[in-house]
Amino acid sequence: MNVEIANYNKIEYQKAGKFEEARYEKIHNVIFKSSVEASTVVAQEIASLIREKASLNQTCVLGLATGSSPIKVYEELVRMHKEEGLSFANVITFNLDEYFPMEKTNIQSYFYFMHEHLFNHVDILPENINIPNGSLESEDIYQYCIDYEMKIKAAGGLDFQLLGIGRTGHIGFNEPGSHLNSGTRLITLDHLTRVDAAPAFLGVDNVPRKAVTMGIGTVREAKRIVLLGWGLNKAEILKKTIEGKVTSDVPATYLQQHNNTTFVIDSEASSELTRIKTPWLVTSCIWSEKLKLKAVVWLSELLNKPILKLTDKDYNDNGMSGLLAEEGASYNLNIKMFNKLQHTITGWPGGKPNADDSNRPERAHPSKKRVLIFSPHPDDDVISMGGTFDRLVEQGHEVHVAYQTSGNIAVSDEEALKFAEISKELNPNSEKINDIIDFIQAKKGNDIVDSIPVRKLKGSIRKSESLAAIRYLGLKDENVHFLNLPFYETGTIKKGKITQSDIAITCNLIDTIKPNQIYAAGDLADPHGTHKVCLDILFIAIGSLKNNLYMNDCWVWLYRGAWHEWESYEIDMAVPMSPDQVLRKRHAIFYHQSQKDGVMFQGGDSREFWVRVEDRNRLTAKKYNDLGLADYAAIEAFKRYHF
Repeated sequence: MNVEIANYNKIEYQKAGKFEEARYEKIHNVIFKSSVEASTVVAQEIASLIREKASLNQTCVLGLATGSSPIKVYEELVRMHKEEGLSFANVITFNLDEYFPMEKTNIQSYFYFMHEHLFNHVDILPENINIPNGSLESEDIYQYCIDYEMKIKAAGGLDFQLLGIGRTGHIGFNEPGSHLNSGTRLITLDHLTRVDAAPAFLGVDNVPRKAVTMGIGTVREAKRIVLLGWGLNKAEILKKTIEGKVTSDVPATYLQQHNNTTFVIDSEASSELTRIKTPWLVTSCIWSEKLKLKAVVWLSELLNKPILKLTDKDYNDNGMSGLLAEEGASYNLNIKMFNKLQHTITGWPGGKPNADDSNRPERAHPSKKRVLIFSPHPDDDVISMGGTFDRLVEQGHEVHVAYQTSGNIAVSDEEALKFAEISKELNPNSEKINDIIDFIQAKKGNDIVDSIPVRKLKGSIRKSESLAAIRYLGLKDENVHFLNLPFYETGTIKKGKITQSDIAITCNLIDTIKPNQIYAAGDLADPHGTHKVCLDILFIAIGSLKNNLYMNDCWVWLYRGAWHEWESYEIDMAVPMSPDQVLRKRHAIFYHQSQKDGVMFQGGDSREFWVRVEDRNRLTAKKYNDLGLADYAAIEAFKRYHF
């Protein structure tokens, strides 16, 4: 029966997404353009199973996951319950895991998560909800785990198991080293797992070191398994899981031995798969200009040879004979691709006045452009494009900066207390300041939402730092716009949904400035998701404004944040920086003092933002030089968004 179900689901997912058999891959997987589309399809499969079981008067036993990956699945299930009458009356659920120790009432608990995202909004019976208990006494855990296993068996086993995947390759909290036949148990979390969880806990030191989790053996007994994977951060581990050998070092590879598993991933999460990254190694290709450039850059980097030194033999020996046959000779192909990269380099990000712009990334006219830089947080502008920012101001363009969120959640209590105490010295009788100090000093645990006055103080700290940085770069205060988009102002890591207010604020600013250039953060690897929401809001705003006449002359450039850089073949504009400009960029970043030491949301990289971004800019310049192009101290890179 499992094989029949697997074939059925393969057909259904192939209809919905992109699936190709590939000799490198050992797990059935489907690639969707977006996680939203993919989540909808997964929710539909779960709903169909619930309805099928209900029609047979049977219970439907679901294994459920937490974390950011399944949120959209749960949202769609809730929608189907409210709008289509999907009932959960016959559903029994078993959650994968829970932190230990962890009280149910803590907003970081998975008990809280599941009720907030699903259980509070559907008609499931409370007695049918099973979530590992993180508040047990240590001596009671062993028997509790045995009882959890027996309860799953008594319910008839898992009909469907929903999974995410961690960057260590963990499923549930089965970290590297977990045994194939492991059952529910208490485990110690890998440091990388705790680092990834740090944003939700306002710092890695607050993340529990242990968790109760279902075992690999428990998960593998499910009749059907669907694993979700979204974003660039998951691309590398998904490649290891789908294409690598079965190993306890990557626990998710055990799913290769399950005959009814599907990995549902988005385009970014699929980016490291062989058939996506280097399709010419898998099958014959239709060689678009974009794919040609990607292939030639890949070959140059693989062989550590400048593009102009690649030979016919190099192409033939590395699966690219079809490209060579189409182009005729490596000599001509090399020159063409070299010139494409050469033409991305410019010291004039706003366009060079009175110059031939046919081979330049930006237009020469108008010579003085209205430029609008969108910055998700109050420091992304200088971190990600500080050199280009400096150049645009220096070259006389009308530059505006829009800080999309207040960034208040990223200011530590210690930093806020320091400013509050300074304010008290200046105004000792202020009740408001005394209330702020009392609130911060009485705050215990990271599950307490900041009061509105504390949030305002933290936002003011970020605002003053931003103004200091842009003044250093020569920008006037009136050209700085603090949008304070409402979706962000929840006082917690979890942000609200995009509202019409978010879109209207963004539209109004664009409509007022009527920019010739827009710069925006295209970095979707941000560990707490604000970049993606800000980009989604901007794209919606651009979509609603694109028929306005001034938008015909507006180009949108996407920069990456502190976590990733564009690949060389993706770059449409490369702006070199001199050593002096690198130092100016560093000084601008230093004005953001609250984010300089002990950053709360720095992902898995322990370097300070200014260090990692300088290393990244130097690496981009080195990659260009290794490809045979000019040698620069550093380069900032941009990709054009065509709307």
